[in-house]
Amino acid sequence: MKLYCATSNPGKLREFQCAAPDFEIVPLSLPAPEETGRTFEENAILKAHYYGAHVDGYLFVDDSGIEVDALGRSPGVDSAHFNNEWLLEQLRGVEHRIARFVCVIALVRDGKLIRTFRGVVEGRVIEEPRGANGFGYDPLFYYEPFGCTFGESEPAAKMRVSHRAQALNAMFTFLRNASI
Repeated sequence: MKLYCATSNPGKLREFQCAAPDFEIVPLSLPAPEETGRTFEENAILKAHYYGAHVDGYLFVDDSGIEVDALGRSPGVDSAHFNNEWLLEQLRGVEHRIARFVCVIALVRDGKLIRTFRGVVEGRVIEEPRGANGFGYDPLFYYEPFGCTFGESEPAAKMRVSHRAQALNAMFTFLRNASI
């Protein structure tokens, strides 16, 4: 089955394509809309409606980021506007660094919202980046069950547990079981 996806992030596109080899993931290249939502769900739905108006068939869009408890769950939906250095600066001297990656995927068909899928993975932010795998905040995100950061973990291992993997797996399961 062909699924369109809208992302300008090559790391996300790789993860999308690796998550379901039985689906043909077709990237859609259009200018991004302004993300005005206050939640991951609102932004994912906003982007799905925008991009979905340009394709016939199924399209999915994700909105994801990191929430850090000590920062009032920031940067949250604004994660893409900051970087690792900013996050480390905000957490300088902070002992409790509980964090989570959140991903919400909105699925549309012919521009109409079908549903959203959410994934969350808990961890903590370490004091300096470790590992060259992954992208974004992965080198700072320590995942206790692995005993290392997502940046140090093998990509296949990360794709079994990550926030994005959870949301993608839920969507792919839904599509496989849907009468389309």
